[in-house]
Amino acid sequence: MSKVIPFRGILYKNDRVAGDEVTAPPYDIITAEFRERLYQKSPYNIVQIDFGKEIIGDNDINNKYIRARDLLEQWIEKDIMIRDEKPSFYVYEIEYSINKERKSLKGIISLVKIEEFGQGIYPHELTHSKPKTDRLNLMKTCQANISPIYALYNSEEKITSNIIRNISGEPYISARDTDGAIHKVFKISDEASIDLITKELSDKAIFIADGHHRYEVALEYKKEMESKIPMEEKKKGEVKSYPWQYVMMFLANIADEGITILPTHRMIKGIKKEDVLLRLEPDFVIETCALECDIKERLSLERENTFGLYLGSTKKWYVLRYKGTNLKDVQPPLRDLDVVILQELIIKRDLGITDIAYEMDIEESLRKVRSGDFDAVFFLKPTKVEYVERVALAGLRMPPKSTYFYPKLLTGLVLNKFNS
Repeated sequence: MSKVIPFRGILYKNDRVAGDEVTAPPYDIITAEFRERLYQKSPYNIVQIDFGKEIIGDNDINNKYIRARDLLEQWIEKDIMIRDEKPSFYVYEIEYSINKERKSLKGIISLVKIEEFGQGIYPHELTHSKPKTDRLNLMKTCQANISPIYALYNSEEKITSNIIRNISGEPYISARDTDGAIHKVFKISDEASIDLITKELSDKAIFIADGHHRYEVALEYKKEMESKIPMEEKKKGEVKSYPWQYVMMFLANIADEGITILPTHRMIKGIKKEDVLLRLEPDFVIETCALECDIKERLSLERENTFGLYLGSTKKWYVLRYKGTNLKDVQPPLRDLDVVILQELIIKRDLGITDIAYEMDIEESLRKVRSGDFDAVFFLKPTKVEYVERVALAGLRMPPKSTYFYPKLLTGLVLNKFNS
């Protein structure tokens, strides 16, 4: 099972900078325009390290990774950032609103020993193949984890949850994101609490929620470094513990409230408009909806395995209720999942579609269909968090974009540096 330990985090010195000015969203959701705004916010905004600009003339000795490493070292030398004096767990709390409801997501930022998937660490969804070289180069050059992986565990005992709940006083640092959510970090450095947390989490399975690529990169780097350990050390069985054997994670308890998963809707094109409904009828009960249909509200009232459809050719809304008579060849933990029914049955088998795009915003997806960019959009209900655990433990994976964990963790609140 997993090994979770405290660490001496690298944090901004809270009397030198404001959290709002120096933190940033995850690099993969930052547009070029927004990156410019982050650069202007502060000369110490973390985006300059996590997602720095490429410059004409970059080479092996001067590039964005070298500049990121140098900046990080300079900020530490200038006391803009400091390393904690003793190992700590970092309580991370996010107060946010969703669907007009106030919620609070709480967990801890810690180091987790890197293992192969299935050995205490479990992925839950397939990821699109994309270059990992960027994240690997950043980590190797800076010798640091710049942003935490978002992960889950399940503990009904709630020992760590209760410690977090009893944290009081002002946070060490806080920041507000672009959606208005407030992110706060507190420290846990007393030995009694650290011991309780370490013991509770030492036998818990950990499920990656967001950050599959970063974990895979950390695992790749660990293997690379382990291959360089002297053979004499291996033969003696005295292999030391190295910093690169661990990766920084935010861990939230599935048994707590506060975890939110949003759906990612599927826009498609290349369908034969005249027979879409005919192709779907054998597997679904189809109901035509009013033109002013609020599909989000409508789906919230429906049972599972129900989908929304807006068809550009008819300019009409439809609700599709799965009859449950197909997909018997799909393994049981996946068979009843909405995202699997949509991907495997509707898109692949019934319609034979390969041209798919993903969009979270309902209005934006409708705009793209109405403009003719896409032929139709299928709407999903959110995937439940318990399904993430069930699928992961079965050693299976959901289709890409099955889950969107909200809100996104901010980058820059805590960093993990491998060397002192």
